[in-house]
Amino acid sequence: MQYGKMTGGLLLGGALLLGAAAACPAAPVQEESLAQTLEALFKAHPELVMRVLKEHSEEVLDIAQDGAEVKRARLLREQWKNDLNQPKNVSLNGRAVRGAKNAPVTIVAFSDFTCAYCYKSTKTIQLMLKKYEGKVRFVFKHMPLRKDDIGWRASEYFIAASMQNPDKAWRLHDRLFEGRDALMGEKGEEFLKKAAKNSYLDMKRLEQDLSSETVSRILEEDLEESKKLEIQGTPYFLVNNLVIRGALAPELFDEAVRMALKNAN
Repeated sequence: MQYGKMTGGLLLGGALLLGAAAACPAAPVQEESLAQTLEALFKAHPELVMRVLKEHSEEVLDIAQDGAEVKRARLLREQWKNDLNQPKNVSLNGRAVRGAKNAPVTIVAFSDFTCAYCYKSTKTIQLMLKKYEGKVRFVFKHMPLRKDDIGWRASEYFIAASMQNPDKAWRLHDRLFEGRDALMGEKGEEFLKKAAKNSYLDMKRLEQDLSSETVSRILEEDLEESKKLEIQGTPYFLVNNLVIRGALAPELFDEAVRMALKNAN
């Protein structure tokens, strides 16, 4: 727990104790009688408790958030233990792979280039690839919102780029996320072409591949898999068989990678 949050907890606890002492002056607040004293305070002066909570609302919120994060982490660990024995079959054929080709752990993302949380998660993926170099590989699968959305077109660009040169495709992947605001602006298609050109792709071939059956097939295949997995939103990750829904703190994502790696070994 951070220092500020700990201080908030102490302030709140101290205020409650002072209130208890005022409410029950005949009963000194000692460790063994603290529970009874606080219970008496709650019953006799609920308005005092509410006042203290309001005066320290930010500290209370921080403590509550800490508790929620601890609970989420516990539930995730329990879920991951079950996930280990529940294979999730997704196609990796024709997909660009980032990292070691034969790595024991595969991180698969169902993502959308227009999604803010997906962009946030790219930083975590970069950390995992760097920390577990040679042990982790990454595959990007597509879950854009609609066919008429610029995110759909961005997915087509990435798939077409992957057919041409995987390394350049990953360069384009990074440019699209870093330029998310420009991608979602009025000149989204213009930004896509500029990003592809700056990724040193063969633009003539890219134009041909964009309208190919391969691009359509891969995109539709990813969307079909997302339905089978009952994915409700992006980002959604598979770390081997471990499921991660939404953007996750790097520390927890790291736990998932270590668990998957241990199980793979």
